[in-house]
Amino acid sequence: MTNTHRAEATAEPPPPGTPGASEGRPGHPRERVPPAVHLVALGIFTMVTSEFAVGGLMPRMAEGLGTGVPQVGYLITAFALAMAVGGPVAATALHRLRPTTALLVLYAVFLTGNALAAAAPGYTVMLVARVVTGAASGAFFGVALSVVARITRPELRGRATGVAMQGLMVGTLLGLPLATFLGELWGWRAAFVAIGVLTVVAAGASAAALPRLDHLEAVGGLGREAAVLRDPRLIGAMLCSTLIIGATFAAFSYFTPILTEVTGFSSGTVPLLLLAYGAATVVGNAVVARFAVSRTLTVIAAGLALNTAFLVTFALAAGHKAPAVVAMAGIGLVGVTMNPAMITRVQRIGNAGPLVNTVHSSFITMGVVVGSWVGGLGVDAFGLRAPLWTGAVLALVGLATLLPSAARRLRE
Repeated sequence: MTNTHRAEATAEPPPPGTPGASEGRPGHPRERVPPAVHLVALGIFTMVTSEFAVGGLMPRMAEGLGTGVPQVGYLITAFALAMAVGGPVAATALHRLRPTTALLVLYAVFLTGNALAAAAPGYTVMLVARVVTGAASGAFFGVALSVVARITRPELRGRATGVAMQGLMVGTLLGLPLATFLGELWGWRAAFVAIGVLTVVAAGASAAALPRLDHLEAVGGLGREAAVLRDPRLIGAMLCSTLIIGATFAAFSYFTPILTEVTGFSSGTVPLLLLAYGAATVVGNAVVARFAVSRTLTVIAAGLALNTAFLVTFALAAGHKAPAVVAMAGIGLVGVTMNPAMITRVQRIGNAGPLVNTVHSSFITMGVVVGSWVGGLGVDAFGLRAPLWTGAVLALVGLATLLPSAARRLRE
């Protein structure tokens, strides 16, 4: 068995460029991840809250900026595209800095973008602000996950990644409603001011508590990081991540109209159902993180298979409240919650450096963009159940991409 194949098939060798320790020994359940990982989770929560804020503030922002709701919707797309395209550019520009210093620079850029958003006199300035914050957020994910990998022993890395990614799950659960609440109470600009305050808190805590790490040149540099991006197995793993997230967001993007117009829930009930969905993602992420290292491919395959089943169930039973709610909660349990396993797989095939993590984040973000776009095409052509069927097809394609890896494992 070749070294590259062994890296994907075995329990957990440390990714290239990480100091470390014992290989393959599963972490004891009572062992804890470094406390500093929770600061990374706070940073991710801050980024995600900013990303989702516009969705809950659309009418007020449209009025305040003197534009229409569809134009405000484009700000969400601009943020996502800036994450996907600008994130790797920003991560490359910062590669000579120590990881903690790079995080603080990204916090400063992100804070500048949010301040610009809070003070934006018109739509053009707001669009620039969203591009700036999107690019900083995309690079932040990559650098932050690299920091998590480097401060955590290999056998605990999956659990640590899960802790960091709880920032994403809790941001999904609470970030949007909190931003909406502040916007309704004090105006939409107050939401961006609050995000700015949270950014300062997270940056200050990170500067004080994150360990000092060597810059990348000490562990191989940018060239070693970038070289692995030519590995077709790594690109395949990243494309699988795109499909996992795309399958979920094809459905999630249209949950509200499906639940009100097809299932028959009142508009006042839907926020509670979305809160339950968010709670399911928190639980699912914690479970996946426990097995992300020791059973990486099994967890991903099981997640895709279950997500396909839940999406099909939702599509077939969307007109009935009880099975629709169960299926929606199931999608929450096994959809975006695959992040710890996805990240572990990519780091194992490639490395744990900021560039690889940032490019992977771009593939994940494109899953959001592609999933919501294809789901919308389905609505236009076939009605509101179409995004659920679209998600199921994307999940099945994602499952099919695992077949070469499964075949290699059987041969070995």
